[in-house]
Amino acid sequence: MQARLSIRVDGGCGDDLRSLRQWLTEEEALRGRLELERVRPAPGTLGTVTETLTVLLGPGGVATAVASVLISWIRRRRGTVTLKVTRPDGTATELSATHVGGLDAAQVRQLSLDLSDSFTRDDDA
Repeated sequence: MQARLSIRVDGGCGDDLRSLRQWLTEEEALRGRLELERVRPAPGTLGTVTETLTVLLGPGGVATAVASVLISWIRRRRGTVTLKVTRPDGTATELSATHVGGLDAAQVRQLSLDLSDSFTRDDDA
């Protein structure tokens, strides 16, 4: 079974998740691997419907492509936009526009590698 990543956008405007989805679908390696999901609050609880983008990982550099697009996308956001990427085991990584925007090329490359590794790391090993 292939791993899935769940991506949520906090802050920014309501269309940010759809904007991110568009960026991801422009990457050939990611076409057909994305699904926009609406998550409703548990029955009997208050809350709003949240949208989550699910990415199906696989071979061929998919994790690297996802990491690169996420970093490129968030570097172009203004304000306090934060991405939260959650692995199936519940491990989450957050990227903030305020922390990523000022990175130089070498730091962006390293962040992309680290993020990609975190998507595919097997913590059971």
